[in-house]
Parts: sequence; structure tokens; C-alpha cells
Amino acid sequence: MSMKQQLTDDMKAAMKGGDKHSLGVIRLINAAIKQREVDERIELDDAAVIAVLDKMVKQRRDSVTQYEAANREDLAVIERDEITVIERYLPAKMGEAEIQAEITAAIAQTGASSAADMGKLMGVLKPRLAGKADMGLVSKLIKQTLAS
Repeated sequence: MSMKQQLTDDMKAAMKGGDKHSLGVIRLINAAIKQREVDERIELDDAAVIAVLDKMVKQRRDSVTQYEAANREDLAVIERDEITVIERYLPAKMGEAEIQAEITAAIAQTGASSAADMGKLMGVLKPRLAGKADMGLVSKLIKQTLAS
């Protein structure tokens, strides 16, 4: 079952079950997916849907940070709740050891040896790790690995 079909089924279940919070967030997800499809005139596959979900989570994390800085805990709680619902549809995140193993494999594949080769490594790793790992952490680990 595709992610879009899963979202539609979950939206129907939330309507029937009266789960207004999940229903609202799923509708936001569907709207973001539809917006991207209309803008780019394409049909999104599961990988592209995961990219949309990752972006939504990142936006909400940024909002939480800003709300906490402004002492608006009430709004930060709402954003955290939305993150929880969105993350249900994302694949499980990889641990640091798993990411390091992927980096080591990519270095062996590309022959990268210095920080100048970072772009090559990210080009190989980004499709492999999309949705499974925080790319900021991946970048940090690549820098550490290449520096040593």
C-alpha cells in the first residue's frame, strides 16, 4: 500500500473514530502533498512523500524552538503533537552506528579522502538515507570521519 493510500485510509478512520487532532494533521499532510504535486505537475511516489513529511517535521521543530524562545509553551505543545502524528508515517530513524556504517561504505565506493570530497559522499548517501536519518547528523559524521 502506498503512503498516500495509507494516509487516506487513516484519514477515514480518524473521521469515523472522531479523532479530530489526527484528522487535522493528516489533512495538513495531504494538502502539502497535493500542493507539491500541483506545483510540479507530477505524481509523488513514496520517497517524495517522505521528503514532504521530513520537511513538515523540520518546520514544526523550528516553530517549537521559536515558540519556546518566546515563552509560548501553549503553541509549542501543539507543534509537538503535530510532529508526533507526522512521525507515524516516517520510517524508523537510523542510529549513529548504522549511519557511520553507511558513511564507511560510501567512502569505500567513492574513494573519498578529504573534506573536498564531501559533495560526492552526500550525493551517494542522500538517496540511501532520505527519511531514515537526520542529514545534519550525517554531514557532521562525514566531517568527523574525513578529518580523522
